[in-house]
Amino acid sequence: MTYTQRYVALGDSFTEGVGDWDPASPNGVRGWADRVAEQLVLADGSWGYANLAIRGKKMRQILDEQVDAALALEPTLVTVYAGANDLLRPRVDIDLLMSGYDDGVGRLRAAGAAVVLFTGFDASGSAVFGKTRGRTAVYNEWVREIADRHEATIVDYWRLREFRDWGYWDVDRMHMSVAGHTLMAARVLEALKASHRIDLPELETRPALNRVGQLRADAQWAREYLTPWVGRRLRGVSSGDDLAPKYPALGRPHRASVSA
Repeated sequence: MTYTQRYVALGDSFTEGVGDWDPASPNGVRGWADRVAEQLVLADGSWGYANLAIRGKKMRQILDEQVDAALALEPTLVTVYAGANDLLRPRVDIDLLMSGYDDGVGRLRAAGAAVVLFTGFDASGSAVFGKTRGRTAVYNEWVREIADRHEATIVDYWRLREFRDWGYWDVDRMHMSVAGHTLMAARVLEALKASHRIDLPELETRPALNRVGQLRADAQWAREYLTPWVGRRLRGVSSGDDLAPKYPALGRPHRASVSA
């Protein structure tokens, strides 16, 4: 099938859809990008969609492995979020990192694609990831400068205060939940000025924990999620090492194909 409009999503676990678990979808995840594509197809059947994002990828990997592959698909729209995994490393040269990002975004724009970028989330509410808040603020200023230079659209994750509610986060406290991905899809479509029929979820009220209960919950989280995450980084491995892109060629996301 020939698609006159072509949406290609690039990035890491955020764009792959980790946290929005769906065993019927490739790699077992759906995610906000699939949800955006579903709405685009619903409004206009000429849209094709590819998602090249893979969890755990760092900036250089995304630029080296995904940009050329995206350009080969002749995209009219690209969303890209890269660099979050770099900011979590013990050392990072943000200026060097973002210089490469600038080049990659420039290549996508020069090919005629509209580009959507994301600022990083304000993790000040996390005892662990809040320590990267200063780095993320510098990263965000770079993203805004790159967007200005290349006339890209920004989804300002830093300013989306709704995401401070833990109901929008998966149990691993690192990735958005189904509700979070649903909300993000709506915010991306709004940034694109595209119509959508996404019903925003009502969050379940979580029972308040006393101090002992919170300490137990934090200890369980550390055992089940934080320790394995740190261990992978110490070993130089990633949860995405054995994964391929979920939608490497233009087509329709699983749920749009089912409903078509």
